[in-house]
Amino acid sequence: MPIDLTRKDLADWASAGLVFLSGATTGHYAAVGMNAIQWAGAATAILGSITVAVAVRVWPPKATVSAED
Repeated sequence: MPIDLTRKDLADWASAGLVFLSGATTGHYAAVGMNAIQWAGAATAILGSITVAVAVRVWPPKATVSAED
């Protein structure tokens, strides 16, 4: 069974991984202890990664132009 991996699939999975990684990192450092500025940076990182994930999924596909002979 061949695997058909497109750039769109790769972008979807990479952005989901980014959300997971930023959330996991924030959770780890929250357990260790963070001050208010670190909390603000962590919240910004999580919101930024969620923004990237949403943008990847809703961005319109690149239009292809076919040449008329």
